[in-house]
Amino acid sequence: TDPSADHLAIMESSYVNIPVIAFCNTDSPTKYVDIAIPCNIKSSDSIGLMWWMLAREVLRMRGSIHRTVEWDIMPDLFFFRDETKEAETEATAEIAAVESAPAFPAPAVDAFAAPIVPEVAGEPATMMQPASTFPAKE
Repeated sequence: TDPSADHLAIMESSYVNIPVIAFCNTDSPTKYVDIAIPCNIKSSDSIGLMWWMLAREVLRMRGSIHRTVEWDIMPDLFFFRDETKEAETEATAEIAAVESAPAFPAPAVDAFAAPIVPEVAGEPATMMQPASTFPAKE
């Protein structure tokens, strides 16, 4: 897209008569460029928007979409996104959401409530079972 960065490919395409369409800034060299589209080529967002506009115009010229109908393809689909950077930002957002969540206090213990003791078959519920059932020494 940048004639100064792709000067070798542009020069070689002129040898075999391949037409060159290039997005050009005001200081871009236009030697061997057949059609120069003036735009800002310093920002990746502006290049993505220009690709979106070019694709939309080509489809309109082919007759695939009409000028009266709104094109439902969003321009952000033409922008480069680094997947690892997106995964890192999602992970940090999840961590921040967990850290900012309110901590719920532990339920208050009622000092006057009777302890709940499971009832063992044949014994009253007030007696507690021993922690271990070792055989008694004789």
